[in-house]
Amino acid sequence: MINRVVLIGRLTKDPELRKTQSGTSVVSYTIAVNRRSQTPGQPDADFINCVAWNKTAELMAQYLHKGSLIGVEGRIQTRSYDNQQGQRVYVTEVVTDSVQFLEPKNAQPQQNSYNSYNSYSQPAPVNPYAAPADNSFSSAFDADDTLDIASDDLPF
Repeated sequence: MINRVVLIGRLTKDPELRKTQSGTSVVSYTIAVNRRSQTPGQPDADFINCVAWNKTAELMAQYLHKGSLIGVEGRIQTRSYDNQQGQRVYVTEVVTDSVQFLEPKNAQPQQNSYNSYNSYSQPAPVNPYAAPADNSFSSAFDADDTLDIASDDLPF
């Protein structure tokens, strides 16, 4: 069975670092993820609760802020607890395994745009088999040259 989640979205508020009684770092956060298809009268985004632990939590609290575009990978977890009124509360959240910072540190969030991480875009792929545009490619073989390959040299 597989329990894997991959999300790209924006933080809805600044992450706040907390420590458990044993000193473990933890940060709870919510990520807003745009829906692919939007239905009139329905929300444009889903707000997904997440939790990060240890070094991941510390890095998030240090470098991220409200509106930061991040990529999250983790797993869905459900848990329950009794609140102060004695009621059972059920929580479903994404336990973060890794976080990718998808914007430069000083970037300003762009409203409803998930393409703002293009500042990290990679150069266009180079096709090693394509001829150069200036036709300066020269072959090591002339048209008259023949290759003499013995059948013993072939791998099949």
